[in-house]
Amino acid sequence: MAARSIASLTVSFGLVSIPVKLYSATESSRAISFNLLHKTCGSRLKQQYFCAKEEVPVAREDMVKGYEFAKDQYVMFTPEELKALEEAGTHTAEITEFVPIESVDPVYFDKPYYLAPDKGGAKPYALLARALREANRCALGRWAARGKQYIVMIRPIEGVDGDALVMQQLLYAAEVRSIKEIDIPKTDVKEAELKLAQQLIEQQASDTFDPSAYTDEVRARIEAAIEQKIEGQEITMAEAPEGGAQVIDLMEALRASLEKRAAPAKAAPAAQAEAQSASRKPPKRAPQADTGARKSARK
Repeated sequence: MAARSIASLTVSFGLVSIPVKLYSATESSRAISFNLLHKTCGSRLKQQYFCAKEEVPVAREDMVKGYEFAKDQYVMFTPEELKALEEAGTHTAEITEFVPIESVDPVYFDKPYYLAPDKGGAKPYALLARALREANRCALGRWAARGKQYIVMIRPIEGVDGDALVMQQLLYAAEVRSIKEIDIPKTDVKEAELKLAQQLIEQQASDTFDPSAYTDEVRARIEAAIEQKIEGQEITMAEAPEGGAQVIDLMEALRASLEKRAAPAKAAPAAQAEAQSASRKPPKRAPQADTGARKSARK
């Protein structure tokens, strides 16, 4: 099924404007969700809000939003007041600077969108995508939508027939915790340990990332269990595998990992050589009959 555009906007840098279509790059609908049911009859439950002070249910039309500025103290806002505070959508992503792609830490990455050229935007779209790729840079800018203002990063990726663009919504600095808040003790690394670790990395190194090599096994189990439930079957629970013995010595753990990775690699050529040797062996001759028996047969 062809992807459907969710919005149209204009990407601008300098005096150049690029009309583009916006496509969601991820599928939240693929997530498995469950509803809350009444255990005794299986009916769907409805959510109700109760006033903690009066202990009575509150209808939606009697609700307002409030901000807690101190313990149990709130300032209230009407829907009209909140609407007035929203950012007006401009349908424009205005580029403010170009930075090296590697300078943006992926910890700031939020929701991604694919961009495709809209009517009249094919040439400037292709120009920006190629220019960014050859410069090894990405574009940073601002985008206003849904009453909010976002930081966005526009970066080139490989498309079907050439360069394409992804608009990555970024988190603000205040939304990302500093690694300095985490207590990480300073620890010395021995050269021998480092060498073995680097060898292990090289053994498992790949030149590219293939996302299709990784599958969501938990999702598959849940889907299988759902099918069993639908068919009226009992769900069979597999026993949890026993954990392996903990290796305390770091060097031993590294050596064991290297040997484990090397064993299959050595076994494959040996098995192949054995198979080739077996194919070269002459066929076995049938056992000869007893000499006395042959003479008796001639008589």
